[in-house]
Amino acid sequence: MNRLFAKLPISEIASVERGKFSARPRNDPRYFGGDIPFLQTGDIARAGRFIVGWDQTLNAQGLAVSRLFPRGTIFMSIAANVGDVAISTFDAACPDSVVAVIPRNGADAEWLFQILRHCKDGLSSLATQNAQANLSLEKITPFRVPVPPLPEQCKIAEILRTWDEAIEKLEALRAAKRDRLTGLTQKLLGIGGAFPDRWKQRPLSAISTRVRRQNGGGDHPVMTISAKSGFRLQSEKFSRDMAGSSVDRYIVLHEGEFAYNKGNSLTAPYGCIFPLDRPTALVPFVYFCFALKADLSREFFAHLFAAGALNHQLSRLINSGVRNDGLLNLNPEDFFGCKVPVPPADEQSAIASTLTTAKQEIGLLETEIETLTRQKRGLMQKLLTGEWRVAV
Repeated sequence: MNRLFAKLPISEIASVERGKFSARPRNDPRYFGGDIPFLQTGDIARAGRFIVGWDQTLNAQGLAVSRLFPRGTIFMSIAANVGDVAISTFDAACPDSVVAVIPRNGADAEWLFQILRHCKDGLSSLATQNAQANLSLEKITPFRVPVPPLPEQCKIAEILRTWDEAIEKLEALRAAKRDRLTGLTQKLLGIGGAFPDRWKQRPLSAISTRVRRQNGGGDHPVMTISAKSGFRLQSEKFSRDMAGSSVDRYIVLHEGEFAYNKGNSLTAPYGCIFPLDRPTALVPFVYFCFALKADLSREFFAHLFAAGALNHQLSRLINSGVRNDGLLNLNPEDFFGCKVPVPPADEQSAIASTLTTAKQEIGLLETEIETLTRQKRGLMQKLLTGEWRVAV
């Protein structure tokens, strides 16, 4: 077995400097709007290896109360998304919620980035947990990381760069296919509730039957709806089964039937509708559930609802925002009174096939990205610790 690399404090391989912005109030507009990138924790979270964009800039007055770091600096978030790292491709300033990490004593910059990324969990575990997590400079600099000789640092960085580039290419392709799906959806289904004129529109109540069947004690999984991913086991979302004694009031949903979760979220401000993709499930009684008439394409209407086809109508029907329980103020009569387009059956089928194929292509890419990411994570564990040695 190979001897593992010796561990050294981060302070011996890098200088770590906290960002700065001493103006008060922090949102004083006199300091912003220039041409100097002012990186925030969110810019780092959205980046891959490299930061290529930013949301905020400083002017000369703002820079005077901040600090500028050179292109190639590794920026680390020490608040909110603690431990996230990315390399800047430009000179940039940052506030004190971000630290700048610059290699020293001959350390390779790309290897340093990889080891910091690998140690994210260890670093974030040191953060204080107040209103929001925060990692101090005093805890970063003594943190010990395995440090190989410089030639091995460079080789390890080269190997991991190859994996990163492969993942980045797949992510770029996924982004392009998502854009294509958005374009196809708008072309085929319309935009903002403006459906093709040739399609008849009918109330949801006229093309579906409301489902209210009670739980009779069968062995059904208890599920909830996530705006991002559709139906999920309630125990997975909340780490425990939250139904308790109220499960008797839950609705039994059958495969292919739809449920509307009128919970408000950033992803779905007017709630979301999904069809059930398994034989049966118990869903909260506050959901509005329905089954489409037999001559309609469930696949087509799943795409239609996923595209937010009812949002324009719902935005006018929802009364006074969100209740204390997080649900939108909407009654069943208004929901089932929403009008939906009903194209001819052959057109429903053709549109559904096109959009499903586009979604499946994205799904295959996501699986490939997840696989490569998981493999790279295992490779990092081996290479960065010295368990596997590289020839130089």
